Amino acid sequence: MTIEDVQNHPDARNIAINKVGIKDIRHPFVFIDKEGRQQATVGTFKMAVNLPHHQKGTHMSRFVALLNEDWQQFSIKEFPALLKKMTHLLEADKGYITLDFLYFVNKSAPVSGVKSLLDYQIKLEGEWSPSETKINLTVVIPVTSLCPCSKKISEYGAHNQRSHITVSAAINNDICAEDIIQLVEKQASSELFSLLKRPDEKYVTELAYDNPKFVEDVVRDVANALNNDTRILAYTLEAENFESIHNHSAYAVVENNKLT
Repeated sequence: MTIEDVQNHPDARNIAINKVGIKDIRHPFVFIDKEGRQQATVGTFKMAVNLPHHQKGTHMSRFVALLNEDWQQFSIKEFPALLKKMTHLLEADKGYITLDFLYFVNKSAPVSGVKSLLDYQIKLEGEWSPSETKINLTVVIPVTSLCPCSKKISEYGAHNQRSHITVSAAINNDICAEDIIQLVEKQASSELFSLLKRPDEKYVTELAYDNPKFVEDVVRDVANALNNDTRILAYTLEAENFESIHNHSAYAVVENNKLT
């Protein structure tokens, strides 16, 4: 028995659809970093293609079939291949994938060397067409910032806070998430660790005290580092300090498109 393919019927309304597909589908996969290390995680995918004006619908099941077929593992370098394969599978001209997942880094405490995993939120966004491929990498990096004003005016101590530095960057395939994480953490008052012994806690507390930064200082220092990295083509950078003496956050944003 032949089952009719309704999606391939013609459509007479003469309206093309920019993006049609599926979103918020969770799927396990193995992420491979630049050094070839493998990390099992679960991603939340949004997958779409364009649809010409004359076609009634796309084949939604093919998105899910692709995830279950042979993309149980991939890296940032392989992301364009996934985009291309999806676009061809859906018989489209343009394909789009957004992927959110947690990425863990095994960090060593600065004095004791004790190791622990720290999580970072990652978003990969890709667009593919026969003429070009665009990849955008967003990383949220938690750090410590210590207030220079508080240190200056207080007879002892200074207030500090946990901060989130979010880098959303158009990239080439030579950079990985951990490169951006390390770049940002070097510019903070101190980086964060999941596990610290007493000598480590003393070290990071004093390090932050010796390296006070306003939210303005942090974004400028990170922006300067991003400007000097040729693997980053454009970026939006946001720093948010979750203030410890106020019930609000301080934030700052810097944007730069090196291609213009």
